[in-house]
Amino acid sequence: MKEKYCIILRIAYHFLLMTLPLLNYITQPILGDKAFTGTYGVNYGRIADNLPPPESVVTLLKSAKIKNIRIYDADHQVLRAFKGSGIEIIVGLGNEFLKDISVGEDRAMSWVKENVQQFLPGTRISGIAVGNEILGGTDMELWEVLVPAVKNVYNVLSKLGLANDVQVSSPHSEAVFANSFPPSSCTFKEDVLPYMKPLLQFFSQIGTPFFINAYPFLAYKNDPQHIDLNYALFLKSNGIYDAKTKLHYSNMFEAQVDAAYAALEKVGFDKMEVIVSETGWASHGDENEAGATIKNARTYNLNLRKRLLKNKGTPYRPKQEVRAFIFALFNENLKPGPTSERNFGLFKADGSIAYDIGFTGLVPSSATSSFLSLKKTCYCTLEIFLVPVRTSKVPIPFNSGRLIELHYRTLAIRGQLK
Repeated sequence: MKEKYCIILRIAYHFLLMTLPLLNYITQPILGDKAFTGTYGVNYGRIADNLPPPESVVTLLKSAKIKNIRIYDADHQVLRAFKGSGIEIIVGLGNEFLKDISVGEDRAMSWVKENVQQFLPGTRISGIAVGNEILGGTDMELWEVLVPAVKNVYNVLSKLGLANDVQVSSPHSEAVFANSFPPSSCTFKEDVLPYMKPLLQFFSQIGTPFFINAYPFLAYKNDPQHIDLNYALFLKSNGIYDAKTKLHYSNMFEAQVDAAYAALEKVGFDKMEVIVSETGWASHGDENEAGATIKNARTYNLNLRKRLLKNKGTPYRPKQEVRAFIFALFNENLKPGPTSERNFGLFKADGSIAYDIGFTGLVPSSATSSFLSLKKTCYCTLEIFLVPVRTSKVPIPFNSGRLIELHYRTLAIRGQLK
């Protein structure tokens, strides 16, 4: 077996020799990547008692090149930790504050000064989500106060000179729709319309997109007998055909986005952009939660990430690139409800990846793609002797957990098996 390991070490040796000349480029600052900025974001939920500190989360996000996040409150520890990170944050004004904020601008002014203004510009707060999934929900009193609360928050931002930098929005669930299949038939529920129309009118005036929480996972879980799993997971399938628009859909995600466009068009807001504020797939679930597996979660999130990085539109809006926030960054062990609710994370609570879609965790994980793919556990140490040409150091992570700092010119490499 040692001969086999030595062959692997020789391959690693030559690989390092080939890549060392490129290290000068690694140390140069990397400018904003359009494939991430504006198209791919993550929801950073924190209903848990075992998550990494926010400072470590910043490290994790920067390593993953994730430029956009949403949080569901305006936690000051989080906002301080993100100062200087360059990561854009949408903060949440929780449902529990809406009634108070709707009363008058003075209440909104206090909230914005305390939770937004004092952290700018160091922390890049790019938006305020006023409430979450209000319309279509069970609390009718919140339906009544949503538009006044939104207007008060926006007016305060205007008075403080922040309205051009901090966007005001309010995410919705699929519960606002009467139907969404086929996409062209989608309409808002009749009882939602009296509250949705004035909200859309105001958002249209201030340039806010329509934010929708779209989950193919939930659709499949609720009706696995009639929904093709491959269609929900971006895999090869027959898809669906919309006879009215004569468009073919190869995946449910795009169909859900275009359904929102169709509903907006029917009420006169055909120019409004749709942004997916939440989408994801649970990696574990109860026995009655169809499709909640690690394999399906990895497939959905990997294919979704690839699709978003293409910066392309949907069949109905081909020129409008799709932007989405993935739910969620971490598994959250204190979330109520079925098991799936606690297992939407791309990362586990310890910072390791839940499954491999190309990200690197804070700590090694069994899900990480291995540098050495061996049936038996093998620890391989590479000792690298270097001539210190310059002071810059390049950290090269290995899955063994060791970190080797390279100073660019290799004198010798020795492999040792343990």
